[in-house]
Amino acid sequence: MAKIVRQRLSASERQDEIVRAAVDLAGVQGMDNVTTQGIADAVGVTQGAIFRQFPTKDAIWIAVVHWARGRLMGVVDIAASQASNPLDAVERIFFAHIGFAEKNPALPRLLFSTNSGLKQSLKEMLMGYEQKIATLLAQAKAQDLVRSDLEESDAATLFIAMIQGLVTRVLILGVKKSLLSEARMVFPIYLAGIGGMSAREKSGVAQK
Repeated sequence: MAKIVRQRLSASERQDEIVRAAVDLAGVQGMDNVTTQGIADAVGVTQGAIFRQFPTKDAIWIAVVHWARGRLMGVVDIAASQASNPLDAVERIFFAHIGFAEKNPALPRLLFSTNSGLKQSLKEMLMGYEQKIATLLAQAKAQDLVRSDLEESDAATLFIAMIQGLVTRVLILGVKKSLLSEARMVFPIYLAGIGGMSAREKSGVAQK
């Protein structure tokens, strides 16, 4: 029987493989139960090979945050690029993020990590994200799409907190409804609070 020889990967390719394995395992076992030996077994290498790429398990989770950030921001940017105006972009980003969280249930659990290094990486990611939403809301205010007295930075903070709350409720507390169905009920309330209308509501107004 011919011996199966694993393809030799570059350092960056191996690191990406390790990160993906960590994400997959966390989705099944939970972060706290993932071990470097488990990651090594999933990848098909020795535990020593894992530590040649990442000095500690915490370093793997920090890499996971950067991996998730790149993919989430890619999803968000695509959603925003398809919008007809800044407020539409905010709505599209919201549901794109919800879809991403539903497809990657392990990643939201990182938000509850007590690791200081991981928290710093998450803080940087969230601050950049909030600024993106705040900028879009400022543009929406300039176009009279939301309330004229809207504090866009506060509304952006609420936007992020709303997603985190939904993820906690559905993915972590085990609520029976899907994350998307919960999001569809909540987002109109957010829009009403900032004085905006969804694309569906605007279409209905235009037809009257």
